[in-house]
Amino acid sequence: MPRSSASDGERGARSSARSPASDDAPALTRLLVLVGPTGTGKSDLAIDVAHRLSGEVIGCDAVQVYQGLDAATAKPSPSRRREICHHLIDECDPRQDFSLAEFVERAERAIARIEANGHLPIVAGGTGLYLRGLLRGIVTAPPRDETLRARLCVVAERRGPAFLHRWLGRVDPPTADRLAPGDRQRIVRALELALGTSRTWSERLRDEGTWATGTERYRALKIGLSLEREVLYRALDARVAAFFEAGLVDEVRGLLAAGVPPQANALKAIGYREVVLAIRDGHDPALSVGAVQRSTRRYAKRQLTWFRREPGVVWLDAADDRARLVERILALWQADR
Repeated sequence: MPRSSASDGERGARSSARSPASDDAPALTRLLVLVGPTGTGKSDLAIDVAHRLSGEVIGCDAVQVYQGLDAATAKPSPSRRREICHHLIDECDPRQDFSLAEFVERAERAIARIEANGHLPIVAGGTGLYLRGLLRGIVTAPPRDETLRARLCVVAERRGPAFLHRWLGRVDPPTADRLAPGDRQRIVRALELALGTSRTWSERLRDEGTWATGTERYRALKIGLSLEREVLYRALDARVAAFFEAGLVDEVRGLLAAGVPPQANALKAIGYREVVLAIRDGHDPALSVGAVQRSTRRYAKRQLTWFRREPGVVWLDAADDRARLVERILALWQADR
């Protein structure tokens, strides 16, 4: 599942921030945003709300963008997606890396098309980094230092990503706090910036102000869905078991057989990476259920922490009746005019 970090902004992404609305400035495009931890029902709720508000859904999920990753991504079902136009789901080949910069650029285009059609853009998903980049723009990172990167990758192979994560914690603590210890790719990129340039990634974000103080580029009503922790964890454990029953192992074998590299970013998502490792090590992938459940619970906790820090989120109880949630969101949308 989604991963956050410095490297995602490195492809020359545009900051292109719109100015805040003023008396003589055009009004900002309105968005409805549904966020929260995995397993809280964001996708189905977004579709129900879209029916009522003449909306189209933009997926905000760093794994649902990949074609062929279905068993463990909880994409809206094909029948539900036929009800409402969706964007940025099944967007790219899993052999290719999909960056934050690409997400922001494509989401911007989708929003413009949806607005031109007279519809409401509804952004729904759990990748907080994608939402932050869309709303506040992206700081452009320096080009890669391939020599330093190669050296760091050698260290990662010998000592493991956790060693690099501890190293990053000494040279760029704020970025280390945002990254999971196993997120090798983004840890390497953050160390590359910290060691090979004049400023760490967190310093760039602070100095350029894009995320800390930057003005949001859209007028977004942000709705967060949450569940009591133990209720959520039980639901996630059942959900992961259902992923395996739905053919996750066969799906991973099929992706590998189709030429998706084991080290591809798409296969680093929770569920996929555990199965890939089991296959590589000659273990029974079906025995990875417990590991995937633990990783999913930890990921949900990180998501909640991230979105609790997102300004302006109105939190609703995902355990509430779906119809009541829809009516509550409609009331909030009308009151936000």
